[in-house]
Parts: sequence; C-alpha cells; structure tokens
Amino acid sequence: MRQNVRALSWILHLLLLGSSDSFTTLQSRKTTLHGTTRRLPMASDNEEVTVIAGPSLPEIPPMSKRLFLVRHGEVINPGGDRPVFYGALDVSLSPLGEQEATAAGQYLSQFDLEHVFASPLSRAIFGAEEVKRLQKRADALTITINDNFKELDRGAWCGKTKAEIGPKEMDRFDACDESVTPEGGESFPFLKARVLKARDEALDKISAGKAAAVVSHLQVTRSMLSEANGLPTSAMAKLKIATASVTCIDYDMVTGTQTVHFESFKP
Repeated sequence: MRQNVRALSWILHLLLLGSSDSFTTLQSRKTTLHGTTRRLPMASDNEEVTVIAGPSLPEIPPMSKRLFLVRHGEVINPGGDRPVFYGALDVSLSPLGEQEATAAGQYLSQFDLEHVFASPLSRAIFGAEEVKRLQKRADALTITINDNFKELDRGAWCGKTKAEIGPKEMDRFDACDESVTPEGGESFPFLKARVLKARDEALDKISAGKAAAVVSHLQVTRSMLSEANGLPTSAMAKLKIATASVTCIDYDMVTGTQTVHFESFKP
C-alpha cells in the first residue's frame, strides 16, 4: 500500500515540480512508515520510535563536517486545484507533509546531530522540531533559525501558475536572466549567494568530525547541492529534490572539498 501511495505521490510530484516550488496537495493520502524500531532515551515509556534505513554512510573524516539537507514536507497548495508558485509565502504543511517530516526525523534519529538549523517559515520549523524531538540528545539541541535559509521569494509571481507567468519567462528566469526577476522577488544568483552565506555560518558552528541538519526548502537545497556538485547556478533548477527528502554532503575544512554522499533520499 505504501509503495502505491509513494508511487502516486512521486509521479504527481515530478509532473508538477519542474523548477517550481509548487505541487498539488492530496490531503486524503495516508502513509505507513516502515523500518526497524528501537526506544530512544527521550521517548516516553510506552513510545517506540521507528528508525528508517537509508543509504550507507562512511564515518565523518576528522577534519570534515557533515550537513544533512532536509526539504520540508508536502504543503497545502494555496492555489487549491491550481498548481501555483508560493515561494517564500508561509504556507502550511498538509497532513501527509507532517508525516513526511516525521519520517525524515526518524531517519536522522540514527545520527548524533550537533546542531539543527532551519528556515524561519513554519513548514521548515515543523520539520526541524521533528528532527530535534527524535534525537537521542534532544534536550541538548537547539534549533537555530537563519533567515537566509528562507525559500526563494517569488515576488509578484506568488499565487500564479506557470502558464500565467509564461513558460518563456520562466525558462529565462531559470537560466538566471536577472532581467525577468519578478517585482519584489529574488533571482537565483541572489538566492544562492545568501544561502551559501548561511551555510558557511552553519559550518562555523559545527565541530570537526560532527554532523548537523538544515531543514529548509527546494531552492535552498538546490543552491547548496549545485555548489557541491560544481553545477552552474543556471543549471540548478533541473535538480530533483523530493519533499521531506534528505541530501548528505561532507565539507573538508582543510581542502575545501565537498563530497555528496547521496541526494534526495526520501525516507
């Protein structure tokens, strides 16, 4: 059942996502989270926490720092049955989106995170709170909000469909033609610069050999992943990042090497 639900969700996601931050919400869908179970020290006496298996990871090298980049879960589309761009609007998670965020937190519960960073938007904060809640040392963790992890501001394009904006305008925007930046909005180069600034601030707070999570958005994750993969900003809109998926990158603080272990793994 879960595979059928996930397949339907993924097909719709690919059809509507493209370079957009919008997709149709199916609030009636439910998902059963599978995996092994264990009891966390912070769980109640009657609570068992599901640990979701994922890609294998090597130990963090002594002079490296690891970031788990988590996209927020599915949202309630402000356009209703119209797949609109919402960008930096503070839209709410759907019931499925909340379950997806919990699944991401369950996957990350097997790692000893030193910090949790988040966008100031509520859909990301919910995910960050789930990541923190499911950590072994939850009481020792705080969530650090950084405004520069906020989603791309679509300005005057918020609430519009791709057809209403114009496919040619969108193509030029995705190719980093800053002359088509929507009124009151941001370009991809502007976004990427502020996101990488926030990433560097996060890395400064992490101890060598330790890991942290950044819970944010599609375009924010694309900014960091494209940088790590050596892709130009004009190509980052082609990166597929599923809702509530996890991307893992190691940063060697001596050589500056960025190693992508996996991208868009959806627990």
